[in-house]
Amino acid sequence: MSKGSAKADLTKKNVAATWVCRSKPRMYIRGFFIYYIRDMELPYLTKEFSGIGGTLKERNEDFFVQEIPAYELSGEGEHVFAEIQKANLTTLDAINEIARALGISQRDFGYAGLKDARAITRQIISIWGTTPEAVMAMKIPDLTVQWAVRHGNKLRLGHLAGNRFAIKIRNVTPTDVLRLRPMIEILERRGMPNYFGEQRFGRRGDNADLGAALIRNDDNAVLHHLLGSPNATVDEMDSVRARAAFDAGNFELAMKLFPRRSGMERRILARFIKTGKAGAAVRAIDERLRRLWVSALQSAIFNDVLARRIETIDRVFDGDIACKESGACFPVQSAAGEQPRCESFEISPTGPLLGYRMRFPEGQPLAIEQAALGAVGLEPVNFRSEGRHKVKGARRPLRVRAKEIQLEGGVDEHGSYITIAFILPAGSYATVFLRELMKADAAGTTAGPRSH
Repeated sequence: MSKGSAKADLTKKNVAATWVCRSKPRMYIRGFFIYYIRDMELPYLTKEFSGIGGTLKERNEDFFVQEIPAYELSGEGEHVFAEIQKANLTTLDAINEIARALGISQRDFGYAGLKDARAITRQIISIWGTTPEAVMAMKIPDLTVQWAVRHGNKLRLGHLAGNRFAIKIRNVTPTDVLRLRPMIEILERRGMPNYFGEQRFGRRGDNADLGAALIRNDDNAVLHHLLGSPNATVDEMDSVRARAAFDAGNFELAMKLFPRRSGMERRILARFIKTGKAGAAVRAIDERLRRLWVSALQSAIFNDVLARRIETIDRVFDGDIACKESGACFPVQSAAGEQPRCESFEISPTGPLLGYRMRFPEGQPLAIEQAALGAVGLEPVNFRSEGRHKVKGARRPLRVRAKEIQLEGGVDEHGSYITIAFILPAGSYATVFLRELMKADAAGTTAGPRSH
């Protein structure tokens, strides 16, 4: 394959049109590509209060999260459930290390949720084809096994009751605990905006772009985001050079420049160079990553809908799809009749996790969701591609309630802090809850109060 022909193939679908969509978060459409602006653009529910500022995750031990199981284990069965405690490892990194240690395929693992690397996290995984004794005997840096028990079923994504957090905010005034109480009162009464957190969109912030390219079956665009599109703000210099070389069509040079730690990028680029086909390279991408990117696209659309409804997250409208705490959803026939249940948190309005079988609301809620979908140029039918991109879709509550909130201010050997402990339901983000209180961006740097 010549460099010129590959470059032409990779860029033939690009178009010159550029425009800005009305929404917060803003989405810029360039050709077929969606550029998602970080969650600091999302409006606050508690915008009338200034935040306490501060920083998060200065140390791994400042951010602790533990999964709360959804059910008891039987003690019998083909799968081994284990609670692992890890630091400096993502969930997928941990699974890779455990699979290598046990000599087991990653396909035989199950997990309920993804956890960050920059934290102390305890989560439950399931493993087929091993024993509790073998799991307990593993020696992996930055990872310990708390317990291992047999069970009959594989652990599935979302199968947990919630997450328990204990988080230290650094570089704050400990007495600002008092300033948090009115904001927490609002969040307890009205609910926390159920935004997807920044981590959903990846270190480069382009997971949603990759998902959109996958859903459109635009393999060239997938490679553009995965191997090109350098960003000096987040990419290290050697990666910037490699990505620039890829965009220039010099694929062999890009291979030389990508650092060894960019193993996935190097593997996909090698497949592209060998086959000369973008589709073959994309098919070599781990299925879990592809699912994650499509999920990020759904998340970006949901965040846009929620941002448009932020002032009414504790209200239902005629035509809404509301959900109960059990997760069951139903259409709202009479908003006036259902509003008391909404105010008591028995039900909540929902937003879209777009898919070909997702149920749409009617009336004003439908108009809001159609506007968000129009902004990205997608329809449910786009999610019905056979095979790798077929996604059913679902509804997600626009708000959730944090429970068992505890506050403490103090000083330790590392300086002043405020500790916030709380429980959130599965799928909700602690950083979103803290964002309302800190009025800081998702990286944890202090930001002044803002209004939207």
